[in-house]
Amino acid sequence: MIELESAYRILLTICVVVLGIFIICSIIRSVLGPRIADRVIAVNMVGTMTIIIIAILSVYLDENYLVDVSLIYAMISFLAVIVLCKVYIGVYRERKEQQEEKED
Repeated sequence: MIELESAYRILLTICVVVLGIFIICSIIRSVLGPRIADRVIAVNMVGTMTIIIIAILSVYLDENYLVDVSLIYAMISFLAVIVLCKVYIGVYRERKEQQEEKED
């Protein structure tokens, strides 16, 4: 039984490390993304993977309150993506109006 727990802990550690690498890749994508949509999606992915890491740590450390933390983080991440979308939609509309004014 101890061997199974040890294998389980190693698996959880590997999952956290892989998700950390994916978060770094998503941050790079959000900086280099050619379009605004790519950046918003990358930021959303970072939030989602952070939530997953917190949930894995909850199991790994056997701390149930971390599940509540991950739920709160999910709500904050959702609101952040909504705000980013609203801001970028406003910027897009302003650019479109400026282009229409230049054409006239």
